[in-house]
Amino acid sequence: MSFRVLGTGMYVPPRVVTNDDLSQFLDTDDAWIRQRVGVAQRHISTNETAADMAAKAAVAALKNSGTAAEEIDLILAATVSGESISPSVSCMVQKILGLSCMAMDINAACSAFDFLLETAAGFFARGKVQKVLVIGAERMSRILDWEDRSTCVIFGDGAGAVVLGSGENYIDAVFDVKGGDDVIDIRQTVGNSPFYERGQEKKAVAHMAGQETFKFAVTAICRDCREILQRNGLTFDDIAYIVPHQANQRIIDFASLKLKVPKEKFYTNIERYGNTSSASIPIALDELNRAGKLKKGDLLLLPAFGGGLASACCLLKW
Repeated sequence: MSFRVLGTGMYVPPRVVTNDDLSQFLDTDDAWIRQRVGVAQRHISTNETAADMAAKAAVAALKNSGTAAEEIDLILAATVSGESISPSVSCMVQKILGLSCMAMDINAACSAFDFLLETAAGFFARGKVQKVLVIGAERMSRILDWEDRSTCVIFGDGAGAVVLGSGENYIDAVFDVKGGDDVIDIRQTVGNSPFYERGQEKKAVAHMAGQETFKFAVTAICRDCREILQRNGLTFDDIAYIVPHQANQRIIDFASLKLKVPKEKFYTNIERYGNTSSASIPIALDELNRAGKLKKGDLLLLPAFGGGLASACCLLKW
């Protein structure tokens, strides 16, 4: 037994920051940002935490699925930008929703939503759950260097969620992790231990090596999509939509070219939201769902890639 998606939800904070807004304090402009990453605007939190946004996306998903909060047996959440290491985002969502079910976070950076789906599938397979709430939520603005135009222009804040129920619609997934911090690194402070001898080597913000990140992402999306289709006897013609992690429009366009798959098959919204890390795929799924673009039985590929370095791709039937 695996699961099926019962409903979707998303939330982004109301403050919209355009490229022109960023050009007021950064050496950049709208044309430069659009050409390099494909982002025109992003939503930025002014007074909400990652957990606050996660809870709002969760409420939207519960309503869309027709599920009462009390029916949820497990909350799985992902973030790299939560305000606290403990309590986790999932625990804070549990409190906000007034529940008493099991809750836990998984940290796999931008690939985390796929890791959460695989984790949920295990709970369903063991018969431990009937309804599961899965959330990706990020306040990326908290961990960015707002003086570094190569990174801060890419990201945005927001949350996406799905409610899962028993079914057989989660078909397969592939995962690949190559640990290391040389390409993508999100530091915390070293703390104030009087015994720790290493100083603060990097600022406690997100660091990315641009060209290496680009190469890794394109390689990962092409390899993982091909592998999962091959082992399930499918081709890209069988897929209704590829819903990738919204990292960079150029990455998606280049993967489309290498895979020889029309751009129209890739659903993208990075122009409006930027890169929302673990929230990007569930936000995209909610948009597709609410726009009526998904039909029962449609096959979806959900490729993701990011820090770790970790990549994944899920094959899902709607």
